[in-house]
Amino acid sequence: MTDLPSVRAMLEREGLWADKRLGQHFLLDLNVTRRIARFAGHASGDPAGGLDGVTVLEIGPGPGGLTRALLEAGARVIAIEKDARFLPILAEIGAWSGGRLEVINADALTVDEAALCGGGPASIVANLPYNVGTPLLVKWLKAGAWRGPMTLMFQKEVAQRVAAAPDTSAYGRLAVLAQAVTHARVVMTVPAAAFTPPPKVDSAVVQLTARPDPFADLDALETVTAAAFGQRRKMLRSALASLGDAEALLAAAAIAPTARAETVPVSGFLDLAQAWRARR
Repeated sequence: MTDLPSVRAMLEREGLWADKRLGQHFLLDLNVTRRIARFAGHASGDPAGGLDGVTVLEIGPGPGGLTRALLEAGARVIAIEKDARFLPILAEIGAWSGGRLEVINADALTVDEAALCGGGPASIVANLPYNVGTPLLVKWLKAGAWRGPMTLMFQKEVAQRVAAAPDTSAYGRLAVLAQAVTHARVVMTVPAAAFTPPPKVDSAVVQLTARPDPFADLDALETVTAAAFGQRRKMLRSALASLGDAEALLAAAAIAPTARAETVPVSGFLDLAQAWRARR
């Protein structure tokens, strides 16, 4: 990495700045990005945190702070960047990498990851733009065999919602969807001061690794959790009224009709989704 100018020097040389409309906050601290890369390596099965031979899908690399750490750890990186301003910087990093960096100028919300990754498996590692983090996660939770472990940075509040347990204030539909197909845990917190420009809130990194028994019908799970948590202060027999016979659905899932959404474990929502699907 000493053969390259620093990320900050590249930004200054190109006259680039973060675009608030795209939720950009640059992570320039290599100590932080190397820690994230090590967590990704652990998730990919290397106790030392290396990524040799691992294909990594990175979303929103920007000026390439995290990209450098992933390449340094040995990964082959496919980076999807919507903002064309950063393509010259990423091309320079790609030249340094000896062909291990491929940059796609596209919108991650619409790109076909399976085609890019050749069917996979690919780890997903990203400092996600704040404005698209949640929809991207839901998209990847529904992905097929190409998706490997995910090591993702969100706003701290969102990260806590992904890994939340029942009967906590952060528990909601995002936790249920994520934990229906993965084991999710917060592995590190990153203070706002680590970013340029600093956001108004801290961030956190969530690691999501595949469950051996992932739930297959996430569309049904989205439907029932949207109803349940859309009116989370109500008893479920009222909150689920829009789905049809709420009492019958709850009975089929062995959930008390007087329960509220935040008290129901993930397994209860899986049963509820199956019960709803069976009545379609």
